[in-house]
Amino acid sequence: MKQAPATARSKELVMMLETLQKYFGYKTFYPLQEDIIKEVLRHNDAFVLMPTGGGKSLCYQLPALLFDGLTIVISPLIALMKDQVDGLLADGISATFINSSLNSREIDARKQSLADNKVKILYVAPERLVMPEFLQFIQGLKVSLFAIDESHCISEWGHDFRPEYRQLKMLKDKFPQVPLIALTATATPVVQKDIISQLRLRDSKVFTASFNRKNLYYQIRPKDNPFRQILQYLEERKKESGIIYCQSRKSVEDLADRLQTKGYRAFPYHAGLTSNIRTNNQERFIHDDAEIIVATIAFGMGIDKPNVRYVIHYDLPKSIEGYYQETGRAGRDGLKSDCILFFSYADKFKIEHFIEQKTDEKEKQSAYKQLREIIAYCEGKVCRRRTLLAYFGEIFDEPNCCNCYTCIEPKERFDGTIAAQKILSCIYRTGERFGITYVTDVLTGSQNHKILKNRHDTIKTYGIGKEYHKAQWQSFIRELIQLGYLKLDGDKYPILKLSEKSRSVLLNNEKVSLTKPEEQIHARKDEKSYEKSKDEKSKDADRDYDRTLFELLRTLRKTLADNEQMPPYVIFHDTTLKEMSIYYPTSLEDFRKIKGVGEQKLQKYGEIFIKEITGYCNQASPSHSL
Repeated sequence: MKQAPATARSKELVMMLETLQKYFGYKTFYPLQEDIIKEVLRHNDAFVLMPTGGGKSLCYQLPALLFDGLTIVISPLIALMKDQVDGLLADGISATFINSSLNSREIDARKQSLADNKVKILYVAPERLVMPEFLQFIQGLKVSLFAIDESHCISEWGHDFRPEYRQLKMLKDKFPQVPLIALTATATPVVQKDIISQLRLRDSKVFTASFNRKNLYYQIRPKDNPFRQILQYLEERKKESGIIYCQSRKSVEDLADRLQTKGYRAFPYHAGLTSNIRTNNQERFIHDDAEIIVATIAFGMGIDKPNVRYVIHYDLPKSIEGYYQETGRAGRDGLKSDCILFFSYADKFKIEHFIEQKTDEKEKQSAYKQLREIIAYCEGKVCRRRTLLAYFGEIFDEPNCCNCYTCIEPKERFDGTIAAQKILSCIYRTGERFGITYVTDVLTGSQNHKILKNRHDTIKTYGIGKEYHKAQWQSFIRELIQLGYLKLDGDKYPILKLSEKSRSVLLNNEKVSLTKPEEQIHARKDEKSYEKSKDEKSKDADRDYDRTLFELLRTLRKTLADNEQMPPYVIFHDTTLKEMSIYYPTSLEDFRKIKGVGEQKLQKYGEIFIKEITGYCNQASPSHSL
């Protein structure tokens, strides 16, 4: 039997893979990328929810190369457009941007290139796109695709709403035949629905990648002399890039100054600094001229620096969504990176104070809800990864994620069924009308005036919990909430409610495992032991590469980048340098096999890096013939 000819679909895939290898230096797609790209190539709208580091950009960059016309990328981040375009140019892709950083002569020159069909990808801000004059100009071009990056900015329900994004709904009127792909790294189901509605996406497929960033290590550390804790952490990471988030501008300035006095190249970033200073400090960081950026949440969205090895929250974040977005700046290249949060109730009280200043009651309630969620995350005794994923509606079934401190150093557990029954029964008998403090007061037999007034000193659960301290009972309650046996209802003063799972525990049909209580939770364990346990028990994907060669290649990359006035990662990511430090490529053919080496970079940098690798090998083993 004759073999059937290749289908159109298989030909399409071959073409996609050839383009992927030629321009980006990869042989396979990340999860969902192939399906998304195929959908876009069929001229269909698409909504893409993919965490940072998941490869969102490729979902419109690769179709742009296969379409005949122009792909327009709408981005709110003027400061980063140049870096994104530089990265595409380095891969041999014709791209440009038009924004307020250019003078009129430069804009005219770029418009001419667009009119002459010399550009495949154009980056613009939403404000410019909706200008009547600019709209008229692009209507005269052959536009094949619109990509709206950071599309959560269109939703009032999102964490970073920007009113100018609302105007993008007109794209369907002006360009009815042009497909539109909306992309974001964080969006709750409500925000997803709002994005699709606002942009008027037609029968769009929704692609939702896993929110699980497997390379990120999550840890909550009790906040006790955080500056000393940070110095201890940084001691072994002096050459690595990191971001430290603070609540206030003053904290940012103070911490950056103190780190500088200790010899670290650390620079501040917040909205109170002049635009020039912010830009300069950001550029230092992106170009590896500074290891650390100390920042408020003003720094973050769209930061494409792939080799951020740690994100530290010096103060408590205001929401889980914001926390996830900020920790997402770490490890975009897929290499292991740390996300550490220093937690104290003093920070909680500070945030509550700011919430109370809000005049909009709806906004205030939402802020309290977000605060309650991040507090529950910090107080939790279960896997950090499971809690984060659950927030975004994703179930994590594995018993141990192997990359958060809770899983790497699990607390001893015990059969807490009786303790759980006491708590659930007490909540039921008090009418599901009170919060954690009140319930623990009843359990421990407090003579609180409110308890006496409500006559809850007469119920069966009054004083039956004297075997544990109040703080321990509160810890049990918070764990039951995270395990789904209890719910919190309300904002500023939430009350405890029984869940559907409560009944089986009360009827002795289900046992409950709880974390064994500690007599006293100390503010700190030895951070050295934290690091030791993590290093011993986590899978170290980096253990096999030649660190000496890696540092030589990193120095070479920095020199080349400085000469070309571009960020080092535009030349090669750390992942690519580490592959070189594993396989020692000493010919162009071998160099082509390294991930992240496309044809353009092979021709431009291949011989330079091969020379460095060959020289290193000859020096290390002079008698060895390469």
